[in-house]
Formats: sequence, structure tokens, C-alpha cells
Amino acid sequence: MVYKLSATLNFHSSDVRAISSPTSEIVLSASRDSTAVYWKKSASDASFAPASIFKPSERYINAVAYLPPSAENPSGYAVTGGQDAVINLFSLEDGQSEPVYSLIGHSENVCCLDVGQDGTIVSGSWDRTAKVWKNFQLVHDLKGHQQSVWAVLAVDSETTLTGSADKTIKLWQQNKVTRSFQGHRDAVRGLVIVPDIGFASCSNDSEVRVWTWEGDSVYTLSGHTSFVYSLGLLPTGDVVSAGEDRSVRVWKDGECSQIIVHPAISVWAVSVMPNGDIVSGCSDGVVRVFSAAEERWAAAEKLQEYEAQVASTSIASQQVGDVKKSDIAGMEALSVPGTKPGEVKMVKNEGGIIEAHQWDNAAGAWQKIGDVVDAVGQGRKQLYEGKEYDYVFDVDIQDGVPPLKLPYNVTDNPFTAAQKFLQVNELPLTYIDEVVKFIEKNTAGVNIRTGSEYVDPYTGASSYRSTGSSQGGQQTGGYVDPYTGASRYAPQATPSQQDFQSYSDPFTGSGSYRSTSQPAQPAKPTSSGFSTIPVAQPVRFAQANVEAMQNKIFQLSDSLGQSGVSITPLLNPGEKEALQTIFSFVSQAASSPSATQSNALLSSTVEVVLVLLERWPSANRFPLLDLSRLLFAYSPSTFSDVSFLDRFTSGLFTASDSDSGKAKETNILLLLRAMANALHTGLTAAHNSWLTQVLQQVEKLNYADLNKNQRTAYASVLFNFSCALVSGLKTNEQAFTYHLSMLLEAISGERVDSEPGYRSLVALGNTVYSKQSQATLSSQAPIFRSALLSLASTFPEDRVRMVVNEIVGNL
Repeated sequence: MVYKLSATLNFHSSDVRAISSPTSEIVLSASRDSTAVYWKKSASDASFAPASIFKPSERYINAVAYLPPSAENPSGYAVTGGQDAVINLFSLEDGQSEPVYSLIGHSENVCCLDVGQDGTIVSGSWDRTAKVWKNFQLVHDLKGHQQSVWAVLAVDSETTLTGSADKTIKLWQQNKVTRSFQGHRDAVRGLVIVPDIGFASCSNDSEVRVWTWEGDSVYTLSGHTSFVYSLGLLPTGDVVSAGEDRSVRVWKDGECSQIIVHPAISVWAVSVMPNGDIVSGCSDGVVRVFSAAEERWAAAEKLQEYEAQVASTSIASQQVGDVKKSDIAGMEALSVPGTKPGEVKMVKNEGGIIEAHQWDNAAGAWQKIGDVVDAVGQGRKQLYEGKEYDYVFDVDIQDGVPPLKLPYNVTDNPFTAAQKFLQVNELPLTYIDEVVKFIEKNTAGVNIRTGSEYVDPYTGASSYRSTGSSQGGQQTGGYVDPYTGASRYAPQATPSQQDFQSYSDPFTGSGSYRSTSQPAQPAKPTSSGFSTIPVAQPVRFAQANVEAMQNKIFQLSDSLGQSGVSITPLLNPGEKEALQTIFSFVSQAASSPSATQSNALLSSTVEVVLVLLERWPSANRFPLLDLSRLLFAYSPSTFSDVSFLDRFTSGLFTASDSDSGKAKETNILLLLRAMANALHTGLTAAHNSWLTQVLQQVEKLNYADLNKNQRTAYASVLFNFSCALVSGLKTNEQAFTYHLSMLLEAISGERVDSEPGYRSLVALGNTVYSKQSQATLSSQAPIFRSALLSLASTFPEDRVRMVVNEIVGNL
């Protein structure tokens, strides 16, 4: 049984990262070009053509699955997931291009999907969780992996299998782990059920393993020379695998029976049709179908054309071994048959060019698979902290100190990658140009495709926009991200000593705070006993892709209207006009944050947000809550009337209080960001009652139950309140008591991420500095000292140590 090319499906302009082939007439593909395609086979000439193109956002789509037909939707659904962290379901009815359902709950890239026979959807994400969805509702949150969940499998209605970058595979019964499988030496990337045995897994360790459900590793399929990304199962029970070594491999009885080489760097995904045909998705943006049935093979000229494409492809020398060119034999070496399928032999042709040939066991001949060249970088993808990168550089900062890791993708903006590297490692931003030059030098020759930076999963918020040139003459003003409109970041030339450098958080659009003073050189204490403290400038969550937010609100309105959720028009003409006014104002403010706007929005215009929040289902409120964040950030005078401010924020708290797990997590995150922005400068004693209500409502959230992004926003609320105290706000005892209680909870409870802990720490420092309610502070000083020392032990960072020492010395 020999597989040959059957069909070539061309549409995508970038890597095809996922494939599903539920029937012999349907193929679903998902790509980094931000589209998913529903391919349908023609009855006349057996070719495949796009029936629908789906584009849920401007971000990469990394996963796709098929939800079978139902009475509600006889054509079935395409299920997609990607960098926007949203799972979208598209009807395969002709002409449908908007998602029918959007499942919200993940906080990072959704990188894998599977659908069970009963319609259960399972998703895996970089947020280290898998989630189980039934009837479009979240029913199980699978938490237990230590790194990204790269593979999921819906075993049955109550059983799920997950594979992770932490090298383990876990079997779940509902939301409980019943068994953990260990054996892979690197990230687990794919899973497939093997009848009568158990399941198979593939990994970045280049191996495919077959397991029993009891945990025994039955056998290992070795042959791939790089990462193995995806698995499929033939009707015969044989396994198919695909990987970074450009190949799809067919395994029969534990041995490789055929290698299908592709003219691309990576074969990201493989799927098997019910008729036994194999479908692959590659880094060249092409979907290909291969068949063992001769009647479905492509025409002879197409087969020859494909073989020529494979033969003309250049291969990095790392992929075929480290051999001296002077030791390589001539073409006569190909007269000796190979000893095993997939064996690679390098030969030197008459022109002195090194060719790579691979033994095709089925054909009994050597097949040229490309010319060998010296690679421009690493020949394979790298994982860092469970996430995938084209490069992970070792950067030596100081002699005798272990090198720091700098992860980088060729689609990244070098300035953004450099800035994040400096921020994570607590290094001054004055080094940014040196790091950028290092990146550009070490990726020279790589075709850098302009792509979007990682943006806020709900708003499209991007990194800071350029305000001109960066140091060193690097012009940044002319570069504009085609997806988000964001420009490269240009650091301020001379930050003030007390300023906190702000690096754009990829999830919140906000800054991660740290002193601009080098950690190794702490400032000298002032006569008051403080040096780093106080920090009086509140943080704002102000980054946004306003156009994307606007489109999402109108899209949700249209979809709700079509679904018959409300018999009342979801947006009447007056409401549409009010929203247009709001978005026009916010768009102008966001594009020119330093410009002073002469007119603020009227409270009667902003009222439309409250009206829609009351009317819309909880799962659809997230863009309205996020819009509220921007209203507080860019039009604070709209809320100068404390009674309107109180009514507006009360509406936000009510709207975010949902029993639905998938919506509540998102809504709480966006609510906390909005509340942080609401605590702006200029608060007076007239706001005390309102402040008390806000802190009382926020305190009801259990800090231990919040995820990383929520905790960062929670800590920002506390920090901004402390900035008001530093600026002279005389608050009442009740609000102050709530504030201290929340600070203690955050400082005592943070054991995972230093950023929310540090923000809470600085908030406490500001509070102590403000010298308000000294009696209350004094009575709790021993408890706070213990919590502070524990935090410093958990996060042994210079910035933490400095502030802890200042606070302890002044309590």
C-alpha cells in the first residue's frame, strides 16, 4: 500500500497549523493567516474547493475540529481556537461566515481542540489548563499541568486525555486526574486513540509512544529526526505521524512503512479521512491529500511536479547530521540500497552540491528530498516555559552568572521581544537597542513576516505606540503592524527617578511595574526612611484596538438578534448613534493619549453601556465591560458627578456577577481593570462612600481563586487607591480597613507570580507612607511584617527586597 499525492488545496497564505477531515468529502484547515477554511469535495471532478472562509479575529488560528450535525444545525460546525483565546463555532451551512457561538474562558492561546462522539468539546491552552464544554457551556476546568496543554483527546463523555509541555500525559475522569503517564523526554504534542490497545502520543523528543490505559508503554515508534507534532489513525489501526522533519510517516506493526516527504519546513498537522486518505497541513500554507487508492492519485504530471518540488527544497544541515563535506561520497553511493525506510544519505553531485536522498522502501529506490545548505538558525522549533519559539538565545550578561534566556519568533517585533526580555529580567530599558541589534544579527537572513504582536485576547490591545525614533537612530515611527495598527515602542529618553517603566502586558495592555533604578544599585534612603516609596502615579489599563472592540460589539448585537435572544431590537438607532460617538471619542484618545481633549463624553451618552449590559446575556457582556475600562481611562470627567459614578460602577459589578463559569472569569478580569482605571487622580473626600462600596465589592472576590491576570488587575486596584492616599486623599476608616484587609490577603496569598505581589507591596508602602490611620496600621504591624518577609522569601528579587526593607523599617 503506497500513498501518493491525490489533491493540493491552495488558499492559505501562511502556515497551516491544524487539520480535520471528518468525512471523505470535507476538510477543515486552520492557519496562521487568521483564517479557517471549510473545503468541500466536488462531485464532478473530485477536487476540493473552499466552501466557506472563517475569520474570527486578526490573530493566528492554531486549532480546528469538527462538531457533527445536529437537529439544530444539520451541516455541523467548524470549531476554531487561536491566539485570541476564544473558541468559535461556525455553521457549515452555505454562506455562514460569523460564529454562531463563542466559548470564552481561556486566558491564553488555544492551541488544541477535540470533539467527542457525543459533541463534547475539549480545548487546551497555553494557560496550562484544558477545558471541557458541553452544550456550549463550560462543565470542567482541568487544572494540573505545570506548562501549556498542547494536546487533548475526548475519550468519552466523562473521560479526557491531555498532553502537556511538562512532558506528562494525564487521564481525567470529569475534572479529576486518575492517572499520569510519564516517559516522553520533551513536550507532548499529539494524541490519538489506538483501538484494542489504548492510545498513542507524540512529542518534541522525536518519538511516538503507544500506551495502554493502565499506564504501560507498549512500544516506541522511532524514526522522526525532529519534533513530532500530530498523529492520525488509519482505518486499519495503523498510526500516522507528522513533524518538523518535513515528513508524514505511516507506521505498520510498529515499523515505518512509508515516509511522505513534503516541500516545506514543517508538517504541522495530519488527519485521516474515513476512506483512509491522509491529509496534511504545512508551513508552506498548503493542504495536501494523499491516497493509497490508485484511482484517487493525482495525474502523472502532478505527481512528477510534486516530486520535483520536494527534490528542489533546501534542507538545513542540522536535519541530516553533522558530516564533513569532504567525506561525502559521489552519486555512485545511491547504487547501494537503503537498509531501512527513511534512511537519509547525502551525496555530492557533479557540480559539488550536496544532495540529500531518502530511501523509499515502498518504491525500492532513493528519493531526492533536497539540497543541503547551512542553516540560518536552529533547524527546529524551541520550547521555552511551555511555549513555542523559533529561537531561544542564551544571553550572557555577566561573567560567572548563568546566561539568560531570550525567546524569539521570526514574526515578532524585535523591539517588543527585547523590551519583554529586559522587563522579565529586571534590566534597564537603556539596553533595548543592544538587545534589538543582537536579535537582528542572530536572525539575519531569516524571512521575517510582519505579523501582529501578542495582543489582549478580548480587545486586541497591542504594545505601546511609537512616539518617534528609538535611540541609536532606529526609526520606528514608520513601522505599523498590519493587524493591530500598533507601532514599535520607543522608550522615553530620560525617565524620572521615581517613574515606573511600563512594559505592555500582553494580556492586559498595562505595564509591569519596576523601579528604573538598577537593582544592584539601590537608592539611598531619605530622611523619612523611604527611597523607592512613594510611587504616586496610578497605573492605567489604557491600551486597546478600538476598531476591533467596536466590531465585536456590533457583531454580537447582530448575532444575538439573529438567534432570537430578545424580541426587542438589540440596538435601536439612538443606541447605535451613542456607541458611534463613544468609539469616535475613544479612538481619538487612544491614538493620541498625550493630547488633551476639549470635550468629554456626556453621561447621557455613556448611559447606553449600562442599558446594554442589563439587556445582553452575561456571556456577551465582555466587550462592554472592556469599553467601560476605556471610558474611565480617557474620559474621567464624564464621571465627575459622584451619583452617576456610583450608578455606573454598580451596573458594572452587577453585570460581571454571572453564574456561568465561562463568562464570569472574563467579566471579573475586565471589571477589575475598569475599577483600576476608575481610581484615577483627583479623588476627594466626596468619593469616600463610593470608594467604600468599590473596595467592599472587590474584597468579596477570593484572591486565591483568581488567575494571574485577574490578580494583577486586583493588585492594581489596591495600588491606585494607595496613590490617592499619597496624593492627599483623606479616606474614611471603613474604606481604609477594607484596603488593608485586601492588601494583607494579596501579599500573604501570592505565591506564584511576583508582579501582582509587587504591586500589592508598593501599594502597602504607599499606604504606610501616607501616615493615615496610624492606629490601625500599628495594630496590624506584626501580621504585615510576617507576610512581607514571606513574600520576600518567595520572590527573592531586588525590587521586592528593597520595598520590603523600607516598609518593615517604617511599620
